[in-house]
Amino acid sequence: MSDIVNGLGRASAYGGLGLVLLVLGIVLVDVLTPGKLGRQIWEERNRNAAMVLSSALLGIGGIVFTSIWTTYEDFGKGLVSTAAFGLLGLVMMAVAFLVVDLITPGRLGAALVEPEPHPAVWVTASCNLAVSAILSASIA
Repeated sequence: MSDIVNGLGRASAYGGLGLVLLVLGIVLVDVLTPGKLGRQIWEERNRNAAMVLSSALLGIGGIVFTSIWTTYEDFGKGLVSTAAFGLLGLVMMAVAFLVVDLITPGRLGAALVEPEPHPAVWVTASCNLAVSAILSASIA
């Protein structure tokens, strides 16, 4: 029975940390794109903004999953490494966004919240998932 309670405690800690990292991902995408992200997605039903946010959340989720899956035997060390890799993923996704913005014409953030579908959304989403895959591979 103590194994179950211990497992529930660890799952709660990792789950809470994962949720915090996902919320930070939402904040990051909101900062990088013009306007309020929540309004863009839920009120204006902007598919571009939804795709960018979804790819960032999937990317962070993948990094957190890999970090937990390959975690250290020491619970505290595993929790810290998961937080560190998750934060690194957020930073690297932001850097990738800024680099794509620098090397492409116009403002990337503005293109991502246009009401019409924009190809830059696919590039940005791919960058998010690529960063996630690279970091996840480096963890394993």
